[in-house]
Amino acid sequence: MKTFLSAGCAALEQGKTLLYPTDTIWGIGCDATQPDAVSKVYELKQRSDSKALICLVSDLEMLEKLTGALDDNIKALATSVKPTTIIYPKVVGLAENLTASDGSVGIRIVQDEFCKKLINSFGRPIVSTSANISGNESPKSFSEIDKPILDGVDYVVTLRTEEIRTSPSTLIFVEKDGTFKTLRA
Repeated sequence: MKTFLSAGCAALEQGKTLLYPTDTIWGIGCDATQPDAVSKVYELKQRSDSKALICLVSDLEMLEKLTGALDDNIKALATSVKPTTIIYPKVVGLAENLTASDGSVGIRIVQDEFCKKLINSFGRPIVSTSANISGNESPKSFSEIDKPILDGVDYVVTLRTEEIRTSPSTLIFVEKDGTFKTLRA
């Protein structure tokens, strides 16, 4: 795993894209603070940048640097054992082209050991979007990843390539007043 961590970190630091296993499905990632890197992900997915991408953080401390202090209910949801992506109404410190037109962005505290170590080593949030061309079905395994994605990313983390992953994260939207609603369980 050390080789994948150091190579993945190097790719992220150089503004490159990577393909990696997450706690849900295979993802395409990059430095979530660098607009040029985020643009590469949109281009690779053939996706309009008007559709926001999510990002992953390693822990609650990293999350609150982006969102500001969170109330206990949101903290409990964000740190849930089940992978939970929360769409926050306003964040700071991320690439502008990562956020939706209203300034919101989906962020998940990652549960996966490799991802957590990668983000901790890198020291910044990373993009995580499904490893497919926009409009195509999300791959459930490494073998289902579209060839243009495999050929287009700068670095591939070939860990756990035999695993089948079918569960997306729970998706929750936080309103500006702090109330929230579940969009996907």
